[in-house]
Amino acid sequence: MNALSALLLALGLASHPTTPGMTWSRAPMATSGPLAYVDVIVVRMDPGRLQFQLQREMRDYGLQAAWTIDMIPDHGVVAFNAGQFIGGFPWGWLVMDGVEQQPPGTGSLAMSFVVDHNGKASLLAPDEVPAPRGKIQFAFQSYPMLLSGNADLPWELQAPGRGVRLTHRDSRLALGLRADGSVIVALTRFTGAGAIGERLPFGPTVAEMAEFMRSQGCVRAMMLDGGLSSQLALRNTKGSVERWPNWRPVPLAVVALAR
Repeated sequence: MNALSALLLALGLASHPTTPGMTWSRAPMATSGPLAYVDVIVVRMDPGRLQFQLQREMRDYGLQAAWTIDMIPDHGVVAFNAGQFIGGFPWGWLVMDGVEQQPPGTGSLAMSFVVDHNGKASLLAPDEVPAPRGKIQFAFQSYPMLLSGNADLPWELQAPGRGVRLTHRDSRLALGLRADGSVIVALTRFTGAGAIGERLPFGPTVAEMAEFMRSQGCVRAMMLDGGLSSQLALRNTKGSVERWPNWRPVPLAVVALAR
């Protein structure tokens, strides 16, 4: 999927208004080829009208992850799994309610989603993390980075043999930031086997997902845990919950609440 086809598809997405500050859409990622059998659910959120929180859920002495979208709170607008994890523990930097729970992880493709005390959201590259430490309300870290700077593709994603499997296809969940400050979440679902096959781990490559996030106007973006972990829930205008579940519980999730 090239930039032009992705942009044309993005322009064709039909947005559904929900809670003020959030819209969502669902459409095929392509009109032909393997991505014609993959839908993408796109949620656009305005941090000025929504408040982000982290939910951490573990069991068995903290060794097993326990969060699923069934735990979306009654007043939650959007909920999705956050970051990567090892066992029951989130990977990398973690700040909850202004308190640093874990220090930043390392890696050239690590990226951090940060919300300050005024509610402004940012995506930070590794060299930008030290400055805000101790001054923010919320942060978690993930990888790989999909877009850096002004919608640039990281060096590692530009050619094979640079540490990222560029031909691997999987179900994906990505988080991006637009120049206007709005936050984009995109979840893919395989449609080639009907509704029963939507959780099958087939979808875009890393580079195709980066290109899609660019088509949504994102200037920065990162992957969240995909495969069997990727899951999303949102509340529609009737107050009921639209759900895209998955098989694997996770230890950490992002929940957006109406301000």
